Amino acid sequence: MNSNPFPSFDNSYARLPERFYTRQLPVPVPTPGLIRVNHSLAGYLGFSPGWLESGKGLEFIAGNYIPEGAEPVAAVYAGHQFGGWNPQLGDGRAILLGEVIAGDGVRHDIQLKGSGRTLYSRGGDGRAPLGPVLREYIVSEAMAVLGVPTTRSLAAATTGEHVIREGRLPGAVLTRVAQSHIRIGTFEFFASRQDQEALRILADHVIQRHYPEAAQADNPLRAMLDGVVARQANLVAQWQLLGFIHGVMNTDNMLLSGETIDYGPCAFMDEYDPDTVFSSIDRGGRYAYRNQPQIAHWNLARLVQALLPMLDEEEEKALASGQAIIDAFPELVQAAYRAGIFRKLGLSGDDTEDSALSQEFLNLMQQEKTDFTLGFRRLSDLVNPNTAFGGGVGSLFEFTEAYTPWLERWRDNLASKPVEASTRQAEMYLANPVFIPRNHLVEEAIEAAETRQDFKPFHELVGILAQPFEFKNALARYATPPRPEQVVRQTFCGT
Repeated sequence: MNSNPFPSFDNSYARLPERFYTRQLPVPVPTPGLIRVNHSLAGYLGFSPGWLESGKGLEFIAGNYIPEGAEPVAAVYAGHQFGGWNPQLGDGRAILLGEVIAGDGVRHDIQLKGSGRTLYSRGGDGRAPLGPVLREYIVSEAMAVLGVPTTRSLAAATTGEHVIREGRLPGAVLTRVAQSHIRIGTFEFFASRQDQEALRILADHVIQRHYPEAAQADNPLRAMLDGVVARQANLVAQWQLLGFIHGVMNTDNMLLSGETIDYGPCAFMDEYDPDTVFSSIDRGGRYAYRNQPQIAHWNLARLVQALLPMLDEEEEKALASGQAIIDAFPELVQAAYRAGIFRKLGLSGDDTEDSALSQEFLNLMQQEKTDFTLGFRRLSDLVNPNTAFGGGVGSLFEFTEAYTPWLERWRDNLASKPVEASTRQAEMYLANPVFIPRNHLVEEAIEAAETRQDFKPFHELVGILAQPFEFKNALARYATPPRPEQVVRQTFCGT
């Protein structure tokens, strides 16, 4: 049994050829201060939470101490950013310390974000401001509880120094966990250099790590790509069903593991509007809520394009195979979304009326400027006559008269299906959270930490979001939409 306070490292990515990365130590920070350790995630990965909270553990979290077995590297990759090609990006402010294998056999990267300059910093300081670190911790952990595949936050620490962005801001480091950090842009980097050997090595690595079943297929690469497309379709559908807007869906921010990564300018919608954009750098609305499925499709086409010569020795067959892989995505994402929206509305999805009811509800929400989260949550209350009045979120939100004809048709539809109201309600509650990381609450937590070194709002918000489906009146303010003066219209990247 491993008696160390941290798990053994087994660094498969560092065993790849060195053109995949640069060996790089984190840049030490002067006076690290502990913000939070994720106890449940630590235990799952094999870390002692108590050790992580100790002086030595804090040095590890901050990048000042490299434990035995870790092999720190900064990975290289390229990417299409807002549609424009950048031939070399890479970990400009992150260091992959190594990989650990959890008790269930799943391999995970342990990465420090905000750990100083690397070869790929492109003139940046390699550091992270406190605000984006807190935002990523809050939102990534909320997404995990909501069942969305995501990178995770193991710990966060202040650095004792400041970084310069729009002003002078306190610095911080996030310990990020992912099943891997291999991106579409990683393949694009080697494809742009026509490095077929590296592409083959990388594809084999991804198959072994994420799609082992593909190794048994007649065409393992094709099977891997089919798997990637399916995972991305499921992921983006889950974003849409929660009103989540990623904000910067560049190809270097799409992981082959199918996890959400990069919580810089992300946000959840309050009022439902498909054209919603939050990112301060998305001036043209490329990554608006309604565009996310199409952008994911476009990004996946870049991945297939990078690997096209390897799909088949005959060009025409390779093109046909690649086209088939890409053409599968729209139907997959639509099927995942439709199944999810029917769950949210309590509909069976077995007739055309269900589809019409779903679209009409979304149209009404847009017309009436309805809060996305509370609109669906209130339906979950109304589905059961025993809880329809005086319970649930009715004190926070009620439908306008414009909804009355739709609600009557919806109730008639439900009454025609042989499902107990209490059973349907329980299922709807699990599809419709009441607590999400609302932008104004995230900003409130960040402001308290930045201006007053008060992390209490941050800790409270993280705790509440750990139980997103159970409404309590005492916590009503965390489910309430922002007042006009609290509305957050723009979110920012941490670079």
